[in-house]
Amino acid sequence: MSQATKAKKYLFSLSLNPPENEQVRTEAFESAIACVEKELGLTGQPRAIVFHEKEGRRHCHAVWSRVDGEALKVIPMDFHKKKLQAVARELYLEHGWQMPRGFIREEPSDPKNFTLEEWQQAKRRGQDARQMKAVFQESWAISDTKASFSHALKEHGLILARGDRRGFVAVDRHGEPYAIARWVGVKTKAVREKLGDADGLPSIEEAMKLHVNEMKPAFDRWSGELKGQAATLKAVQDKQRQALITKQRQERAALREKLDQRRIEEAKARQARFRKGLRGLWDRLRGEHRSIAKRNERETLACESRDREEKDRLVFAQLSDRRALRDRQREQIELLNTRRQSLRDDWKHYREMRDTAPARASPPRNRSGPDFER
Repeated sequence: MSQATKAKKYLFSLSLNPPENEQVRTEAFESAIACVEKELGLTGQPRAIVFHEKEGRRHCHAVWSRVDGEALKVIPMDFHKKKLQAVARELYLEHGWQMPRGFIREEPSDPKNFTLEEWQQAKRRGQDARQMKAVFQESWAISDTKASFSHALKEHGLILARGDRRGFVAVDRHGEPYAIARWVGVKTKAVREKLGDADGLPSIEEAMKLHVNEMKPAFDRWSGELKGQAATLKAVQDKQRQALITKQRQERAALREKLDQRRIEEAKARQARFRKGLRGLWDRLRGEHRSIAKRNERETLACESRDREEKDRLVFAQLSDRRALRDRQREQIELLNTRRQSLRDDWKHYREMRDTAPARASPPRNRSGPDFER
């Protein structure tokens, strides 16, 4: 069958190697293989699976045929390494194994390190529960002490704190507490065994104040970004307006020159209709001169009307261009003002969270984004 497709790489193989000290049941291997098949589009393809033990570790090797027997074509393996890493990462999270460093996502997630654009994008996107659970599980998997777990959470903008019942919680930038055991998916006993006691950790209220203090430099930085954007926008808009003014002045000057030149040429042509000398005298005697004069007068009025219409068309077109530019620039200014107000509102929210923290037994379930002070 592979000869019919002329494929050189008609097999796909992989090895499943769980962590050295983990006892993995056959069903777990089979489940992982099914995930791989689904992700790579190999479900239903002929395959072979071999288990063996080596140096105290159990391994599994799987081989698939990439040839689609009905379509007689090879199933593509685009981005298979990236897909396999995603499957492996999910398996580590699912089983609670120690996460290899290479599987940890590197995208910025601590809000105080965001750019203004990243901060506002995070606000629009909101908080996804599945993503948050992955954050907790990843942080748990790569940590072996309270300090390392606290540091891992900090990388995601979470502060490890002491809960109301002396349990462990993490507080996000909105003042929202997350129970560690529930979000990691382990027993409270396992949390205590790994992290010890909660002594030395900030309370929920103290963690909220820490967030505010840590976020202030970020808000100052974002405010500076907005000021820079405002100055840049003003310069760009001034340049656009000046360019349009220059262009329209040139268009009006060109039209005036065109109309003046045509008016002179048409006046000469009308004047040339009058004959001179005895012929001109004869035209006056028989009324031809008067007839030509009336004709010239009608044409002059018509030409003046035509010229006015051309001037009006240019004026109306230029007005339309100026209004279009004005509207575009107003939209840009309004967008910038909206972002500025959003940042002010964000900082106001943070100040209120800081000022009211001591009076609150637990923070409100507020998932809206942060805010900014002038």
